[in-house]
Amino acid sequence: MMSQPATAFPVLGIAAWSGTGKTTLLTRLLPRLRDAGLDVGVIKHAHHSFDVDTPGKDSYKLRSAGASPMLIASSERFALMQETPGQDEPDLGALLAMMAYHQPDLVIVEGFKAWPIPKLALYREGVGEASLLDDAMLQAAALEEDCSVELASHVKRLDLNNIEAIARWVISWVGTQPNRVVSNER
Repeated sequence: MMSQPATAFPVLGIAAWSGTGKTTLLTRLLPRLRDAGLDVGVIKHAHHSFDVDTPGKDSYKLRSAGASPMLIASSERFALMQETPGQDEPDLGALLAMMAYHQPDLVIVEGFKAWPIPKLALYREGVGEASLLDDAMLQAAALEEDCSVELASHVKRLDLNNIEAIARWVISWVGTQPNRVVSNER
């Protein structure tokens, strides 16, 4: 059984079925959170193999030769690649621990629906099942305006198409988390 990971920063899961618009929402939400003074990290779960390295490049050759981990760095960014053979699924607790060094104000987790973390669900009727709205960790649900789904009384209902309202809710939610102060100064 998974337990809620302990972190020094708030963690908010974005739960939705594929095709709902999680990444689209996040690409619109992140600049607003940054403008509000929040440093936001993101962890995205991938259900398939992926590669961030380019075949033929030195870092790719070194990783292919057995370097694990392989860290490549420049004055503009760095990337750490770690092979995880035999691992069934990534451990969210371990991934969140990697974020601690960066001292984010918030980490948004896209995917990892089964993990017991506070969540904002995105739901469109006809895309997946409404059962994701029954999660005990659900804090808010962004639904289309005419969606007839009933929510638990403690779950904040948001308009899926109103990014400003969603941003205000996230900023407010972060401000209610232990030891978190949201300000526009940074």
